[in-house]
Amino acid sequence: MPAMTAHRTSTSSPGALELAPFRGVRFDPRFVSDLAAVTSPPYDVIEPDRVPMLETADPHNVVRLILPREDVADGRGRYRHAAKALARWLTGGVLTADPDPGLYVYEQVTATSVQRGLIGALGLRPPEQRVILPHEDHMPGPVADRLELMRAAQANLEPILLSYEGGGPASDAVEAAIRQPPLISIVTPDRVTHRLWQITDPAALAAIATDLAPRRALIADGHHRYATYLRLQAESHAAGLGSGPWDYGLALLVDSVRHPLELRAMHRVLPKLPVADALAAVAPHGRVTELAVDLGGSPAPDRRDGSDHRRDGADQPPVPDLDAIAPARGTAFLVVGEGRQWVLTDLDPALVAESMPPGMPKRWRQLDAAVLNHTLIDRVWGLSDDIEQVTYHHDARQAVRAAAKAGGSAVLLRPVDAATITELAAQGVRMPGKSTSFGPKPRTGLILRTFAAS
Repeated sequence: MPAMTAHRTSTSSPGALELAPFRGVRFDPRFVSDLAAVTSPPYDVIEPDRVPMLETADPHNVVRLILPREDVADGRGRYRHAAKALARWLTGGVLTADPDPGLYVYEQVTATSVQRGLIGALGLRPPEQRVILPHEDHMPGPVADRLELMRAAQANLEPILLSYEGGGPASDAVEAAIRQPPLISIVTPDRVTHRLWQITDPAALAAIATDLAPRRALIADGHHRYATYLRLQAESHAAGLGSGPWDYGLALLVDSVRHPLELRAMHRVLPKLPVADALAAVAPHGRVTELAVDLGGSPAPDRRDGSDHRRDGADQPPVPDLDAIAPARGTAFLVVGEGRQWVLTDLDPALVAESMPPGMPKRWRQLDAAVLNHTLIDRVWGLSDDIEQVTYHHDARQAVRAAAKAGGSAVLLRPVDAATITELAAQGVRMPGKSTSFGPKPRTGLILRTFAAS
């Protein structure tokens, strides 16, 4: 790891929630076609066929950094390719660091909601301190991927999303900031308006720090990136580098009292398991009911999740009937494939019980995602949780589309209630990975954090 510039040492308590000011790195509008055209959804919600579209929106679209391609010219790999592009954009003035450190107020306005929060450098805390609460497990593959990218780029390229129970001076500072003209105001292709302000006043920053210090924050989105932050911090300390920019990670912190996050489920696609085989295997262990609902047609795209669905609705997947499983007692799943859909309920309690890992609380063992992962995917269908056999999707339509394209099965879930998430996280119990999808997610490319500028 290369030597870094000097970095200030945190003045907060090791057990405090800290969101530190930093010098945000932003695209200079003089060098890009349109500020909206250089942004993208977060890396893990971009469908593969959307990457080329984002790349062609502008030569400097941030997708070239967060999902880089291999550099065929020098053969140094895609992570070095991203690092070279970032360095080139910084040197050429395409990206510039703000002159003064500050916190940033970020606002997202959709057709149905307004969300505001603070973007800053989050002081990293180990899970055992119960200051920053993860609520899901993370998987080693995505962490290794993000770690290689973060090492190469020496930057946090997109913020993670956290929520906290606020209502205090930090939230008041957010509302005060939006009375001024924004640094950025754009409308992205999903018709969401994004605005950004900076807070640099020392008194306001001090009030925010004091308000946040005794609080706790829940990781809503970005468990793999937070785990990556901790890995990079640990290896930097092990290398004798001491305190530095690796002690922080880029984050958006939203007050859940004033701006509650939307909560949805994460869906699974089993690309190599035809739906007939999936249903035949599960039928002896539960109730399978086919729905007499036509899945044909091309409905207008649902843009609430902030992803770049096609504007004209062409080539849109059909709408699965998630309402069919909403009222079910106990675990329930919607299985979709071959243009048809089935409700799966009443799984054998003995089979569920014996398939659960030991030592988990009852509430965890009742989670739809836990039953799906351990009872169905592992035990009944005999699949391993790798990208070849299980993929994850934030949007139900896209899950159905991916399953149809592969000739496999989509298994759709209900969202977990917020109280369960908070209860388990406060106990230090993590839900299965990819159990939830909070939103709206911050747009990538509005602001970056480089270690050199921090």
